[in-house]
Amino acid sequence: MTTCPPSAALTIAVVEDEAVARKQIGRILARHHFQVTLYEDPIQALRGLQSSPAQIVMTDIRMPHMDGLALLQRIKANTPATEVILFTGYAAIDDAVQAIKHGAFDYIEKPLTPDKVLAVLKRAADKLALLAENRKLREELLKKDHTREILGVSPHIRELIKVINKVARIDCNVLIHGESGTGKELVARAIHNGSLRKHQPFLGFNCGGFAEDLITNELFGHEKGAFTGADSVKQGLFEAARGGTVFLDEIGEMALSTQVKLLRVLQERQVLRVGGNKPVPLDIRLISATNKDLEHEVQAGRFREDLFFRIKVVVIRTPPLRERAEDIPLLADHFLRIYNRLYNKAFEGFTRKAADTLLRYPFPGNVRELENMVCSAVALGEDKWIDAKDLPEDLNLLEVETVCSDPLPSLADQEKAHIIRVLEATNYNKVRAARILGIPRTSLWRKMKKYGVDELRIKGL
Repeated sequence: MTTCPPSAALTIAVVEDEAVARKQIGRILARHHFQVTLYEDPIQALRGLQSSPAQIVMTDIRMPHMDGLALLQRIKANTPATEVILFTGYAAIDDAVQAIKHGAFDYIEKPLTPDKVLAVLKRAADKLALLAENRKLREELLKKDHTREILGVSPHIRELIKVINKVARIDCNVLIHGESGTGKELVARAIHNGSLRKHQPFLGFNCGGFAEDLITNELFGHEKGAFTGADSVKQGLFEAARGGTVFLDEIGEMALSTQVKLLRVLQERQVLRVGGNKPVPLDIRLISATNKDLEHEVQAGRFREDLFFRIKVVVIRTPPLRERAEDIPLLADHFLRIYNRLYNKAFEGFTRKAADTLLRYPFPGNVRELENMVCSAVALGEDKWIDAKDLPEDLNLLEVETVCSDPLPSLADQEKAHIIRVLEATNYNKVRAARILGIPRTSLWRKMKKYGVDELRIKGL
């Protein structure tokens, strides 16, 4: 019998459309005292996870309305730290292996048994515990060397570190602009850890991952009785961070009504809980991040101009990985060491072919995409060296395309090919693709129409 992992602190969500299987996995987890929530379909699960995030999501692959692969992508886009475990029948094992390449932790083959379930959960719990320990150690180290986690030798990174060191000592609001996966939160943490506020809280919140009402509640808190279900006073994130730093990621996704409330907080340096009438004084530093062009959003009426000027006292740009390709080997080796340790592997490095393949790839998902590639290669690889065959198939196809295509394609052809590659990598999720490309969704729609990308997809090209 598999030893049960420490369950008291683990929160698990189970997504299974078959009632019998859902009850079975629920009973297994309940016997071992996990904090578990059961969902019968992925749409219901995504809504529930907005208000009650889980550390581990266990989901079937074959479900109506949305399959497990699409659910995995949505979860990882909203909460990358959540571990996803898949249930699969024999016929869907290839899908499960593909899901691991896209960030799933592991899969469990049906029929489910307590031993199978608990064995995978133990490894997931060990990984979460190790990551938590690593975060704690990193926080201690970062107080001594606040730019320690920003890896690279390129001119872009050297300049970024120089700017961080200057800004950290100035207690002003900062706006970090960059594509998804470029390390905007790392930069925010480095600024905090290099400032006089480093011994006070650093609290982050993703404005794009939650409904408007939930964002208001999380940021500003509420009084007892403010609405149905408000059984006690809740301290909002701004209150909890007093003396420290608040990091608002994807601030460009914030609704206009919430922007008004945030502007009032910044102007008056106090917060009013939902349902309250007594302002709470604040002493915080605000660091915001976005992958949107906020000036364009202001012109389009989707972002308040007065708030824009409040949050952009200093603007820092995080460079995409394609602009600092010389940092790819260093980052890949860094992630290899991390996942060797997490998965108890002993890979020595990358073959020349694998390294060349990585250097040629444009990385639309940036550093986060590179990390996921290395994670998948370490999890599934069997030799001592990571080879090109251990990397995603589309990277190896890239080499063929490079050899066979026109050596001097037009800019339009390059843009079209890159848009198609990003859309395919995101399973044609236009919201996520637009974020990776760093353009508004409306601009992506116009470019798709211009290049006939939807038509290409229908034809299967």
